[in-house]
Amino acid sequence: MTDHEAARALRQWREAAPDAVLLDGFHALKHALRFGADIRCAITSDKESVLALAAGLAEDVTGALDDRVVEVPKEALRELVPKGHATQVAALATRRARADNRQALDRRPRSAPIVVLDNPRNLGNVGAVVRLAAGFGVTGVVTTGDLDPWHTNAVRAGAGLHYATAVEHVDRDALPTGPLYALDPEGEDIRSVVLPDDALLAFGSERHGISPELRGRADRLLSLPMRPQVSSYNLATSVAMTLFHWGGPR
Repeated sequence: MTDHEAARALRQWREAAPDAVLLDGFHALKHALRFGADIRCAITSDKESVLALAAGLAEDVTGALDDRVVEVPKEALRELVPKGHATQVAALATRRARADNRQALDRRPRSAPIVVLDNPRNLGNVGAVVRLAAGFGVTGVVTTGDLDPWHTNAVRAGAGLHYATAVEHVDRDALPTGPLYALDPEGEDIRSVVLPDDALLAFGSERHGISPELRGRADRLLSLPMRPQVSSYNLATSVAMTLFHWGGPR
């Protein structure tokens, strides 16, 4: 590290920060690089450790990390990212364009479902669902309500995998097209239903469930098997069970 390089990186960070997506930690940066994110600035207080981590866990991005990550003083990193990740690396990236997300969501025919989170209340759960969606290769994740699915806490929980699928906020009256399957305790057992690839799979919040508006628009209501007297599953667990059922043996 030279003082000039570090100073330039810190200046670039401060200029980019207001409208950029924070990638907090090695895994978030790794995934963002793998899926084509536009990395505007990447900094660490220990570049040698970051490259050693990459060599052991993600050799495919080692060269990109070596090119992009600039070492800065530990105090400077702590000032810019006060709750920094234990891996001591962070980056700023351009948010995936809304037009690109919408194009992916609206493309037909669709070979994988879209997950709809109806007015979610917990950003950590949103990020966990994005991570699941990326793993299952679904078309995207859309949210309704007032939470931003690209909030820093959601991106952190999603480990940077927002760049691996289409993640977007939409109004309920502007959902992508496709048959709407809503998860609801009063629905038919999901095990008796074959989920089509072009389905919209809608999930409500753990406390309030699916909204009456979306429930009324659903083509079918589905329920997950659950032992009596158990109130609910975690949102991400419900999504995982449903996607596993969709992607299971045909």
